[in-house]
This record gives sequence, C-alpha cells and structure tokens, in this order.
Amino acid sequence: MKILAIESSCDETSVAIVEDGKNVLCNVVYTQIEFHKQYGGVVPEVASRHHIAKITYVIDAAMKEAGINYSNLDYIAVTSEPGLIGSLMVGVNAAKTIGLAYNIPVVMVNHIYGHIYANYLESDFAFPLIALVVSGGHTELVLMKEHFHFTILGETLDDAVGEAYDKIARVVNVGYPGGPVIDKMAKLGHPVYPLPHIKLSKDSYNFSFSGLKSAVINLYNKSKEKGEDLNYNDLAASFQDAVIDVLVSKTLKAAKEYQAKQVIIAGGVSANSGLRQKMKEEIEKLNIKFTVPSLKNCTDNAAMIGVAGYFQILCDK
Repeated sequence: MKILAIESSCDETSVAIVEDGKNVLCNVVYTQIEFHKQYGGVVPEVASRHHIAKITYVIDAAMKEAGINYSNLDYIAVTSEPGLIGSLMVGVNAAKTIGLAYNIPVVMVNHIYGHIYANYLESDFAFPLIALVVSGGHTELVLMKEHFHFTILGETLDDAVGEAYDKIARVVNVGYPGGPVIDKMAKLGHPVYPLPHIKLSKDSYNFSFSGLKSAVINLYNKSKEKGEDLNYNDLAASFQDAVIDVLVSKTLKAAKEYQAKQVIIAGGVSANSGLRQKMKEEIEKLNIKFTVPSLKNCTDNAAMIGVAGYFQILCDK
C-alpha cells in the first residue's frame, strides 16, 4: 500500500510517500522557522501564506524523489486536525484536489496520532503502550491497547510543555524556538533555584505548567528589582529539572498502573535530550521497552502522517 501523506498543521510544509506503514520512500520538509523567528513565534497568517506558496513544489519534489506517479498511489493521508486552521486548509485542499483528479481516496488524520506513530518508524509497537505526547501545543498521556485505539489518561490544564519552554526562553531573551536553546543551557547549569514541581493530586494524570512558568518569571523580576544577577544556565537547569520530574513521574505511574509493555515519547519536545535520557533511565529500570523517534521525526513531518494513515485505513476496514 503506497500512501501520499501531507502535513501542514503549523509552520512545516511536508509531503512523504510511505509504503506499507514502514518504508518511507521520501519525506520532503519545507520549514518556515526563519520567517517566524523575527516575531518570536508562529504567525498563523504568515504560515498559511507560505504553505500556499510551497505546497505544489513540495508535492512535486516528493513524487520526483520517490520516482512514482499518481497511478501508483493507493491513498492520500492528510493532517486535518489539530493545528492552525488556515495552514490545515492548504494541506486538506491539496489532498482533496489530487484525490478528485486521480480518483484516489483521501484519509483525514489527526496530527497527534501522527506524532505517536512516528515511533513506529523506529520499532514495532508492543501493547498495552503508554505514549507521552509533548509539543508546543499539546501535553498528553495516552494509553493504547491496540493499533489506533487511544485513551487519553491526562492532559495539560493550561500551558503545553513546549509553550512553557518558549515563554521561559523569551524571559531570558534567547529567541525562538526556545526549547532547543533552554535544553542546551540546562546542560551547562545546575538546578539550584527552588521552583515548584507541580504534580497536582496523586491520582491525577493531568499536567499544569502555568504555575512553574509564573515562578520563573517572578524569580526573574525579583532579581532585577534587587539588582541581583541570575545565572541563566542554572535557571534553565532548574526549570527543566521541574518539567522532566513531572513528565517522567506521571509516565512511570501510568506504565505501572496499566502494566505497559512499551513507553514512547512523541511530539517536538521528544527531541529534548534531558527528557530522553531521564525517561530512558527510569523506564528501563522497570524492564519496559522504551522508544523515542529519531530527531528528524520528532518535529512535524509527513512520514508520520503516512504511518498513522496506514493504520487508520487498516483499522477502518
């Protein structure tokens, strides 16, 4: 089964050809990140305009790289939600146009499912499975008992973890995107500042990062008022230590409660080196399989949509 996959939910225009849910024939990604850096974040109108300008070029490049034509395709999978509505519309309209022109069925795929299935490119799944989804817009713990069966155990009550990283990066003025920079700074510092590790109630799988974010901002403002110098590397290390402690502890709790055979991390923040290392250490102590995407598959890309689309098609039959 050959699937043409399209991803345009935020600021990456990506097209991939995926065969049988595992073999990626091509995965072309056009990123807009340099255009959004000047604004300190993604501007929806700017993003949708760039998708419009690049979508046909990226599709053509993918088809050429894979060495196939439309008659070789069985399905088209496209991200339909969640995301920036203008950006999503560009990808969905492109998919529907190609589907109509060449009589190819179109499958609408949830972006979060795509991030989860990016891990399938690394390793087959062992069920039951716990997925920690962490990105700029989402923080969720998901239980999977079989392919394409998702139960949300917990989610953020306020800020997503990636959003919190970007806001802290603005406080210390290190630019956008903030996550990779804060991660690098954390390696150079020590978690010496007392910041809250907000875990809510002991039975809750939900997350909350607004209090932690506010604590960092308050610490920064008070130091400025007193004329004291903050060590930004130590601040980054303290912030990241609080975040990782919460993410790992809740994931471990879920893995034990649901007797998981595998734990995966999904989403852009799965590229965070501190999170990857700590989660691996703790999960392997439980003799549970641990999987995290390769760095190129952590961020938005169409290959993950093609894999998710493959299993969605199989499970719908």
